[in-house]
Amino acid sequence: MSTKNVDTITPGQCKAARALLELTQGDLANAAKLGLSTVVDFEKRRRQVSAVALQAITDALIARGVEFIDENGGGPGVRLRKRHQKKG
Repeated sequence: MSTKNVDTITPGQCKAARALLELTQGDLANAAKLGLSTVVDFEKRRRQVSAVALQAITDALIARGVEFIDENGGGPGVRLRKRHQKKG
């Protein structure tokens, strides 16, 4: 099974990532330094957002621990990065 990370995300992956992180669309817009309408329009496929905006959304989600998985026959995916526990 491939777990290759992707260069671009789908609207569904964005929604799934927000759900995993328990973020609202407004939370994501603030984290990505974008307008709320950009996130809403992207997720609802109302319009194509710019590559810069899409990268900002992706970067904001990755910074919070999301990994986007390439389509590997089963469709594109989303998961949370495994958190490393400090030994002490």
